[in-house]
Amino acid sequence: MSYQEPDENDYMAQEDQWDREGLLDPAWEKQQRKTFTAWCNSHLRKAGTQIEDIEKDFRNGLKLMLLLEVISGERLPKPDRGKMRFHKIANVNKALEFIASKGVKLVSIGAEEIVDGNAKMTLGMIWTIILRFAIQDISVEESSAKEGLLLWCQRKTAPYKNVNVQNFHMSWKDGLAFCALIHRHRPDLIDYDKLRKDDPLTNLNTAFDVADKYLDIPKMLDAEDIVDMAKPDERSIMTYVAAFYHAFSGNDKTETAANRICKVLNVNQENERLMDEYERLASDLLEWINRMRPWLENRTTDNTMEGVQKKLDDFRDYRRHQKPPKAEEKGQLEAAFNTLQTKLRLSNRPAFMPSEGKMVSDIANAWKGLEGAEKGYEEWLLSEMRRLERLDHLAKKFYHKAQIHESWTDGKEAKLAEQDYRQCQLQDIKALIKKHDAFETDLAAHQDRVEQIAAIAQELNDLEYHDVATINDRCSTICEEWDRLGDATGKRREALLNIESCLEAIEKLNLEFAKRAAPFNIWMDGAMEDLEDMFIVHSNEEIKELIAAHEQFKATLSDAEQEKNVIMSLMADVEKHKRMYNLSQHIENVYTLLTPEKIDSKWQRVKELVPKRDNSLQMELAKQMNHERLRVEFATLANKVGPWITEKTDETVHMALNIKGSLENNLTSLKSYQQNIIAYQPNIDQLETINQKVQESLVYDNKHTTYTMEHIRVGWEHLKTTLTRTINEIENQILLRDAKGITEEQMNEFRSSFNHFDRDHSGQLNTDEMNGVLTSLGYDVNLKEPKGEAEFQRIMAVVDPNATGMVTFQSFIDFMTHENIDSDTADQVINSFRILAGDKPYITADELRRELPPDQAEYCIQRMSQWRGPDAPPGALDYESFSTALYGESDL
Repeated sequence: MSYQEPDENDYMAQEDQWDREGLLDPAWEKQQRKTFTAWCNSHLRKAGTQIEDIEKDFRNGLKLMLLLEVISGERLPKPDRGKMRFHKIANVNKALEFIASKGVKLVSIGAEEIVDGNAKMTLGMIWTIILRFAIQDISVEESSAKEGLLLWCQRKTAPYKNVNVQNFHMSWKDGLAFCALIHRHRPDLIDYDKLRKDDPLTNLNTAFDVADKYLDIPKMLDAEDIVDMAKPDERSIMTYVAAFYHAFSGNDKTETAANRICKVLNVNQENERLMDEYERLASDLLEWINRMRPWLENRTTDNTMEGVQKKLDDFRDYRRHQKPPKAEEKGQLEAAFNTLQTKLRLSNRPAFMPSEGKMVSDIANAWKGLEGAEKGYEEWLLSEMRRLERLDHLAKKFYHKAQIHESWTDGKEAKLAEQDYRQCQLQDIKALIKKHDAFETDLAAHQDRVEQIAAIAQELNDLEYHDVATINDRCSTICEEWDRLGDATGKRREALLNIESCLEAIEKLNLEFAKRAAPFNIWMDGAMEDLEDMFIVHSNEEIKELIAAHEQFKATLSDAEQEKNVIMSLMADVEKHKRMYNLSQHIENVYTLLTPEKIDSKWQRVKELVPKRDNSLQMELAKQMNHERLRVEFATLANKVGPWITEKTDETVHMALNIKGSLENNLTSLKSYQQNIIAYQPNIDQLETINQKVQESLVYDNKHTTYTMEHIRVGWEHLKTTLTRTINEIENQILLRDAKGITEEQMNEFRSSFNHFDRDHSGQLNTDEMNGVLTSLGYDVNLKEPKGEAEFQRIMAVVDPNATGMVTFQSFIDFMTHENIDSDTADQVINSFRILAGDKPYITADELRRELPPDQAEYCIQRMSQWRGPDAPPGALDYESFSTALYGESDL
């Protein structure tokens, strides 16, 4: 059954087991009787009385009221002196009402149980009195009551071996903790080094006897009771230890001074460590950026597709594996800088100024330059790929056309140089003239091809093709040969025309064959050239246009076949006439070099090339369809990821500007939100994978989306950086709140006032908005009055030292906390050192080692200069200059 119900705002926030378990164990109950009786007698003896039996002696309420008057120093109502039961109940009720008036709620404890001698209720009541009057007011640092008492014990016994105080039961069983408390304050009473952990009875009896004899702390427990119990009673130990605390509380002035110095030194050591860490991280990041810049700005290439592809692969590896960790380091560096500056402001230290060239702005500028070099390098690589791809296509086209031309011109120059017409008959001469006409027609038709070859060679020269020397040599050979062919053709025509008058007309059939075969042959040559011509396209529309043109060409094949049959029938008629008139079978057609076999051979070649052309066009169509699929796949995901990043960035900004509730809840919410954002990383990685496939397929444009991978990367990094910065700002607000001791309600009031006047939700206040918020908080800043204007200018000089006309929330909070809450100063630290030094103007190393923890004592000894005053003893240290340096410089 619970005998006490703690109020939520009361100091009595005990664990549940205090209510029940301590009253049910007989062994613990025995210890409590003994301890509580001794504790009560230690106070009652001041009034010249005592109790023997705790249940019986408090039954009439008289000694209970006397006990409360002694420990509280207040007068209780006059007791009833009668011996009747109702007199006793009335006295006990007066005592219980007095206890309740001190903020203690008593549940299920009534005067009747005390008057009836109920042991459990009586012990519970005495424990409540002990808690209220002996333990409640104990305060160590920010802890109070039980926690404060435990912390006090831990601080006092920390330097002693074999002592580790973690609770109020097992930690005291060997007696060393009691002896350590006495030795810490009165080392003359106990020789601690002679005590043994394996002799608890001696240790406990020594502590109890010395406390009773020299410290006026009555013996509340027997050593045997503690040793023999598996777990000593917590309430009994707490009551005993509280007596030691009150006995030694007068020595806390020195301890408070030492604690203040420890706190200041801890802050300074941590700040120095953060400064060194920032310098190291900044140096590493800047060194990496400076190492990457020359590589990204290099525009040299071996002018081959393989070389540029290797550079592109290296760049993709840099983007995906080298840069992301460095981007994360940059965010961590900015967060570390902000945290350090906040801690320096909170501890009244000067702001941290990094080494030259290592400011956050310097790193941001270097990073911006790196990203600019990145963009330029990527654009150059892609343009170089396009240029080399076109060069490769043009070179292949040049060689293909050159091979066709050279095949056609092979032997033509020698043939034109022949003088076969001198042995021919008239009929043969006429045939040679017609044959030459056909050759000139063919020659003129090939003029366009020669011009194309020369134009391609010139373009390869303009685009700096790596093997342009070979191209130029072959082009020169073709042009020189073409000029010779033109001269030879003219000379042969002139010779034939000189004897043309002597010649007869030739057979109509041969002439007709020549007339029809020549253009048909040219058409077949052109068709074969077109069917074998290479092509390059970049879209479905372009390849579909080629397929449509090819389909149109196939539609003309039936007419061409009819023409071919007509031509072949002409030569069949010639052969028929030869057989009919028994002419020589070796007589050639004098009007043309073409034969039915050549026409048929080329026709068969045309028919073979048609399905091959079909296949190559379909393959290219499949390739372009795959490109289109990649475009759509990238666009589909990018059109989802891009707006998502924008939405989350807006949400993050909104959350940063609309913080409600406790900072811890907002910090937890933002970190959870950050995990959700990080969980979206697979979508970014998937988009990177698709983008890599797009680039590997040399797809350069995408009409399905306005987003590029660069847009997505920049948005993603901006979202993560914004969220990290917002979390860091709230963490700094928590640091500021905890360091300055402001309540959650104060912080919420400051934030609510700031947000109310932040009309545009920019996170900053202009001068009019700042004047409004100060007026709402009770400051006299009426600009129409000289006093109000002067006060407003004073405040603006604090919150806006650079006169930008804008006030951030961080500056506003710093001002409000600085206006309302005091911080440690150099004078306070100097006074603390003076206490440790016993009012001397100097302090010794032994005094520092005795009063401070070892690491902080050595920190002071190493940094304090020698005291130069008169009669300075050897080793005297100057604590005043050391304290001043803590608040005047960032690096001692």
